[in-house]
Amino acid sequence: MGPMLAPGVEPAVLPREFHATLPGYRPTPLTPLPGVAAGLGVAQVWVKDESERLGLPAFKVLGASWAVNRALSARAGHPGPARSLDELRRRTAGTATTLVTATDGNHGRALARMARLLGVRARVHLPGGLDPAVADAVAGEGGEVVPTDLVYDDVGRHAAESVRGDDVLVQDTSWPGYEDVPGWVVDGYGTLFAEVDEHLGAAPDLVVVPTGVGSLLQAALQHHRSRPPAVLAVEPVGADCVGRSLAAGRPVTVDTSAPTIMAGLNCGTVSATAWPVVAQRLDAAVAVTDDQARAAMSELRAAGVPLGPCGAAALAGLRVLAADPRATVRPGAAAVVVLVGTDGPPAGPG
Repeated sequence: MGPMLAPGVEPAVLPREFHATLPGYRPTPLTPLPGVAAGLGVAQVWVKDESERLGLPAFKVLGASWAVNRALSARAGHPGPARSLDELRRRTAGTATTLVTATDGNHGRALARMARLLGVRARVHLPGGLDPAVADAVAGEGGEVVPTDLVYDDVGRHAAESVRGDDVLVQDTSWPGYEDVPGWVVDGYGTLFAEVDEHLGAAPDLVVVPTGVGSLLQAALQHHRSRPPAVLAVEPVGADCVGRSLAAGRPVTVDTSAPTIMAGLNCGTVSATAWPVVAQRLDAAVAVTDDQARAAMSELRAAGVPLGPCGAAALAGLRVLAADPRATVRPGAAAVVVLVGTDGPPAGPG
């Protein structure tokens, strides 16, 4: 699964510095939604549009690329990550590495893209019930596709158990004994929130995050340490592992066998590294139906923001929050709200 860095070793390179060397890097758009803001009685609503990130239809490549950098640099004996893609290529030249993961879609595609950029292999394990376009997208990046009939939580274990020899597992969810790489994935997602702050000139008052295993949610909470906004997690009804875990006061696993159009959020267990941060600092979680996600997707497309159902779930969740008289999070008239639009159609950000 790849060696850990020595204790106390800190990278001298920020993820965004490395991301800026990847082909096609630019900050993704932060698009205002004045009609939504007026309807909800807040000052501003913005959507961070991740429907095109580094040539891929989701934010996932930010975490995958940084985790690959950290894991392969450590494997090659370097104390810190590479500063650029070219430097990472030099570190991995001539190796027989295979990057391995399980995915609902865009994480696996992003990992296959990184493998192609580095000239190494990728093996991507898929749960059952996915749109065939997911497998086609991974294969189109040159990745080997391993289909299964398992649910997401089980296919992750299946991928981990397959690791041999020169394989390196790059998974975006963690479990006891496998925390470093998922933590590096979370660090990579920080670029997204740094871009938001740069655009706005300050942190927003409320950040709404579509949530699967909780890695992007963890990134949002970690990024906003100094002046934390309120953070809202949005999950599909039937895959609300964060909300149920918060209610129980401990991580619980939910049955995700029922299909949802928010396939990339259809995750039944909170990542082990995300849970302590989520339990301590998350302000609220809501669950949305497929119909609510569809309605939000149509509304956003009419506003010129081409998000898929997972990304549109952020707007659906904001509307659920606003309609709940018992909500503990209530943005005021001067509030600035940012929706994280995680992905474009057709595949979700799993």
